[in-house]
Amino acid sequence: MAASIRLRRLGAVAAVAGGAYFTVLSNPQIAASDRAPALTNVKQRIADPFAAVPSRAVQESALIGSSAANPLDILVIGGGATGCGVALDAATRGLRVGLVEREDFASGTSSRSTKLIHGGVRYLEKAVFNLDYGQLKLVFHALEERKQVIENAPHLCNALPCMTPCFSWFEAVYYWMGLKMYDLVAGRHLLHLSRYYSAQESVELFPTLARKGNDRSLKGTVVYYDGQMNDSRLNVALACTAALAGAAVVNHAEVISFIRDDGTGRIIGAQIRNNLTGNEFDTYAKVVVNAAGPFCDSVRLMADKEAKEMICPSSGVHIVLPDYYSPEGMGLIVPKTKDGRVIFMLPWLGRTVAGTTDSNTSITMLPEPHEDEIEFILDAISDYLNVKVRRTDVLSAWSGIRPLAVDPRAKSTESISRDHVVCEDLPGLVTITGGKWTTYRSMAEDAVNVAIKSGKLSPASKCVTYDLRLIGADGWEPASFTIVAQQYVRMKRSYGGKVVPGVMDTAAAKHLSHAYGTFAERVAAIAQNENLGKRLAHGYPILEAEVAYCARHEYCESAVDFIARRSRLAFLDTDAARRAVPRVIEILASEHKWDKSRQKQELQKAQEFLETFKSSRNAQFHDGKHK
Repeated sequence: MAASIRLRRLGAVAAVAGGAYFTVLSNPQIAASDRAPALTNVKQRIADPFAAVPSRAVQESALIGSSAANPLDILVIGGGATGCGVALDAATRGLRVGLVEREDFASGTSSRSTKLIHGGVRYLEKAVFNLDYGQLKLVFHALEERKQVIENAPHLCNALPCMTPCFSWFEAVYYWMGLKMYDLVAGRHLLHLSRYYSAQESVELFPTLARKGNDRSLKGTVVYYDGQMNDSRLNVALACTAALAGAAVVNHAEVISFIRDDGTGRIIGAQIRNNLTGNEFDTYAKVVVNAAGPFCDSVRLMADKEAKEMICPSSGVHIVLPDYYSPEGMGLIVPKTKDGRVIFMLPWLGRTVAGTTDSNTSITMLPEPHEDEIEFILDAISDYLNVKVRRTDVLSAWSGIRPLAVDPRAKSTESISRDHVVCEDLPGLVTITGGKWTTYRSMAEDAVNVAIKSGKLSPASKCVTYDLRLIGADGWEPASFTIVAQQYVRMKRSYGGKVVPGVMDTAAAKHLSHAYGTFAERVAAIAQNENLGKRLAHGYPILEAEVAYCARHEYCESAVDFIARRSRLAFLDTDAARRAVPRVIEILASEHKWDKSRQKQELQKAQEFLETFKSSRNAQFHDGKHK
């Protein structure tokens, strides 16, 4: 009886969803008449194959050059997806913008995501069964933004088919109807249509999928599409695009106090410390935007010791397994685990990422996954695979902190909406928090709109980021890697010091093309002309040339910046990253003129960082079930 009621309600709300689609999405986000002429110049700079971001010293000088009489329009605190999105949005509106990040771009939550760009299947389910039109609108909006994120950075994002196993005919009908509604809600922003596959077809598509288990037999699967991304590289692309658009973005620079107007008490700037040199300076701005993710409350408390907490931190743990756990180009989504949560297993950068957990946590700079959380993920996926799931196969495991906006009526973090909150609870300080990666662009737009109102700013245009392609995206095609493969060689220095040519193989060419887009040829040229064509780690297509390129053109200031955010080696294989660190430091030392003391410090910091990634080799565990 309950099952039939659920199906009837699902069907009924489909009609509502269809009508709401035309209500919510029929009007284009931005009219052509609203485009400012300056946007053409910005796009030309971003697409210029010879474009170079201003140096870090130039960017810092722009911040120091502000004054009470000549302030920036907006100073952004936080270099995650939202913060860099705010800087890009504001800069492309013609505003004077600065951004500071105390660590590195994407050093927090933005590099530790699920790697999915999604509308939220489970939020749609909640909207249906709670008859919550607010949740439904969130899904509409996220699906629209999903398509735009992919189109604005196609080299870093792609559509990914996700398979949902069905072990009863009721599940088959239920998931098929639910995912067809997901297609309907997406409307013209649909990636690809979902469809049902028989059990035999399913195991052909996903060979490691179990046909039997726990006294159940596979009836079939429903495959639907969401987006996938290289999250930290997308974040770095946002920062570099903002820099090309005129924003002064500086990583490893920390706000240590606020500057207030003596008369009104309004915040008019901040005292900033360069964490690389220790130098301190003042930066003035008409409005400060707090986009510090999980650390939003600490920024607010710096301004007001009595500020009430806005963040409900939630821990999300992910593990990385060998590629044979999942086929290339097909993910597995389990809608309901033993405790009712969603679990997934997705191909990502040649490996398999699985997760996730959703539990209360404390806010720390370097969160670590607990062993029981890793075991939970292994337990959950083992129920659906015919592969022996082993703890020793875990190449890397990490924890990220989701900065969820507090809802006092919610009983658990899993039920809290991922919608965002923008507020100005202190004059001159606008805070943006909550939300999710998929909707970073619209979150940034909302925050800039509030900042413009707060500071009485005069932008040259309305928001133009809806279809603004990021650096490396303009002119990129999936076949662009062939140019790199055909026109470049990898000049490698052997152990004896002799330089020998190596083939720019397909794996390396594809990696460069997807990581750097149309700028891949720049990296390939360094590999060829500066004898930096050797791979940094066996089994991974990451080249030494990338370290030099990122130091010169992507504000890569430390070994951890490279192994975690410019490349993804720390997330893919902790042990391989550890072996690569000495060479990374050697190249960065040459680029940044580091002395021996700094090199030793970098090695220690990298080792400490990698200790927080619990691979099978750096974690203490009793491998009972998963051995």
